[in-house]
Amino acid sequence: MLIFLEAVLKCSIIKLPFLRKLSNIFSFLIIILTTTISCIKTEKFNIQNGDLLFQDLDSSPLCEGIEKVTIGFSDMKFSHIGIYTNINNEDYVLEAFDGVDTVKLDEFLNRSLNKKKQPKVVVGRLQKKYQNLIPNSLKHGMSLINLEYDEEFKIDNGKYYCSELIYEMFLISNNNEEFFELQPMTYKFKGQTLDVWKDYFEKLNKIIPENEPGINPGGISLSKKIKIIYNYQDNTY
Repeated sequence: MLIFLEAVLKCSIIKLPFLRKLSNIFSFLIIILTTTISCIKTEKFNIQNGDLLFQDLDSSPLCEGIEKVTIGFSDMKFSHIGIYTNINNEDYVLEAFDGVDTVKLDEFLNRSLNKKKQPKVVVGRLQKKYQNLIPNSLKHGMSLINLEYDEEFKIDNGKYYCSELIYEMFLISNNNEEFFELQPMTYKFKGQTLDVWKDYFEKLNKIIPENEPGINPGGISLSKKIKIIYNYQDNTY
């Protein structure tokens, strides 16, 4: 019995420092893990001049009509696009919404929210080799402020819809060579023209411009000249 007790005591003496050391290691790892998680949660996305903001608007049946007949990055639905610009150290978005104008970034982001009250906006950034086009693109875009919204979705009529504005901005800065590509537009879903488009163009007393050249937010989001870098809905990169 004495021999057994002596053995137990010896084992305890050996194990105790080891367990204390092990406990200290675990405590250190927990601190590191907690700090890392905290940093991930609080890390702020740094938006840059020329970043493209793709938005899923729910403001009208027309937005749903746009999303039904177009395809976006990762099958996301986009009905609007703007471009970020810093003006006097304040955050703005240049867009063609009710006409060409700037809007505060916060106002833009809060225009359409998901169920968790997060902005339904995804950010695309030009690939590095194209970023030299941004200053002149923004300069041209700012010169178009106060021009009317293009309700007919026609290119080169002196009016601008959202993605047409982005198209022309980079066309001009790229020495009048197409940067984002025009494609034949369609207003059909599964081979049938949507009623929302029939009603829309009937009110304008215009023929539906089926297959005429145009551009849309979803198409731009698929361009290999940009990279989708941030999703405001879940704060993911």
